[in-house]
Amino acid sequence: MTSNVAQSYPYTTETEAERVAAIERATAQFDGLAKKIADESTPVGEPGPDEPGRPNRSWVFICPLHVPARLHVAGYARERHALYVVCDEGGETYLR
Repeated sequence: MTSNVAQSYPYTTETEAERVAAIERATAQFDGLAKKIADESTPVGEPGPDEPGRPNRSWVFICPLHVPARLHVAGYARERHALYVVCDEGGETYLR
């Protein structure tokens, strides 16, 4: 499988608390990222109650620019039907 195809599929998942913490770390680290996320996406919203013994989880992708970095879901894109994700290493945003 080529790397371009592999980058289109989720790498792993994370709990809601892990997702929120990753986005908070990224927005604190990169100037203007919080505004960019607010301008270009809508919030994920409350995931609802967890299933017994199984917490809600979000997809995590591999960053195409910084391979060891991960892309965390920050919301839904306003302009297109896609997940709006943020790189935890470079602060770039992508649509998935």
